[in-house]
Parts: sequence; structure tokens; C-alpha cells
Amino acid sequence: MTYCVGLCLDRGIVFMSDTRTNAGLDNISTFRKLHTWQLPGERAMVLLTAGNLATTQAVVSLLEERTKAHDERDPTILSVPSMFQAARLVAGTLRDVIETHASTGQRADSTFNATMILGGQIKGGPPRLFLIYPEGNFIEASRETPFFQIGETKYGRPILVRAYEPSMRFADAMKLLLVSFDSTIKANLSVGLPLDMCIYEADSMRLPSIHRIEADDPYFRTISDGWGDALKLAFESLPNPEI
Repeated sequence: MTYCVGLCLDRGIVFMSDTRTNAGLDNISTFRKLHTWQLPGERAMVLLTAGNLATTQAVVSLLEERTKAHDERDPTILSVPSMFQAARLVAGTLRDVIETHASTGQRADSTFNATMILGGQIKGGPPRLFLIYPEGNFIEASRETPFFQIGETKYGRPILVRAYEPSMRFADAMKLLLVSFDSTIKANLSVGLPLDMCIYEADSMRLPSIHRIEADDPYFRTISDGWGDALKLAFESLPNPEI
């Protein structure tokens, strides 16, 4: 299991993912689930992946391979004319990979399922964010649905619903996501640090380096401890029921 979030703001889009793929007392693996493509000044895209690791790695590898010989393999994620077409390309690749895996003699199609979040901007269009399903269809974020989660979503969702504002600064959005991830990590062993984060600023057409938050990161520890203390204070300040 995993946990990934793409969050739309007036200023751009914030992406965050964990890196845990297997969880157990003696079986924990770490793989990157946040992937980027960019042509600075022309386009910048981020893909978050959740689900079967073989499926997600195959999709990312195919998308990456096409960019190396795009004259023979158009369209590629670096040549499509819009974010909508990029979402169609990723969705079609995901569907094809799942169908290929399922047709090799193993019929449990759900075993190979994966879900993805694609966001970014191509010059000439606005920043856009899409949630891509294993069936190959997708939906787009809007004012009514400004963020997408994939993987283990239920523990981190309440804080996003209560505290999100489209006008918030990137620093506040990062803090919000860290609280959401901390709540999920504490509730579910299948989600864990390190965390990867990437911030896309609208109309910049470039991506900064992926920022990795390790288990011993002092700011994350401050957020985790401070959120726990704040919840206790808030709980204690609530009136007791009249019984």
C-alpha cells in the first residue's frame, strides 16, 4: 500500500508521496513513487503512482523509453500538445500494461491494478491535475474537487478537507500535507517514510528538485509532535457531555 496526494492551489500544485511498498515485521521495501518529466520553459509534469509495483514501474519505464526515441514512438509525454492528451497517454499505457500482465496466464486482473495522479502544465494551457484509474479512464481536479489521493487515503483525508484553502501558500500546503501523512503513518504500517515532495509553481514551466523527507528530519518531527500536542489541547478544551 502507499499514500500519495496531489493538491491544487491558486499558486500551483503540490505533490507528496511516501516510499513504502511492502510492510511487515521483517519485510519493508522503499521505492520512489514520484516521477517527473520536464522541458524547462515548455512543460513540467509529475506522476504519482500507487498499486502493483510491477505495473507502475512498467508504465513509468514505457513512458520514459518513448522519450528517448520519440521520432519513432510518438506521441510521448514530452511531445503531446496538452495536459489532457498527457493524461490520455498515461491512462492508455496503464490500461495496456494491466491487460498485458493479465493475458500472460494469470487471470486475477485486480492483482495488477494501479492508480495514478498526473499533474503539471504545458505552455499555452493552465496547470491541471488528473486522477487516472486502472481501467484507463480519468477525471480532472476542479474547484469542487481540488485534490486527489491514492493508496491509503482515509486516515489523512479529514485534515485536508478541514484545513485546505486554495489561496494558501506553498509552505502552508507542505505543512498541511505533512500532518495528513503523519496521521496516515501512525494509523497504518503500510505507509512510511521517507516522503518525497515536489512543488510546481504555476506558469514557471520548470520543476525544482524532488525534496526527500527522511525519518530523522527535524521539521517533520516538530510537525508530528506539535500536531499530537495540539490535538490533545483541542480535545481537552471541548466541553464534557451532560450525563
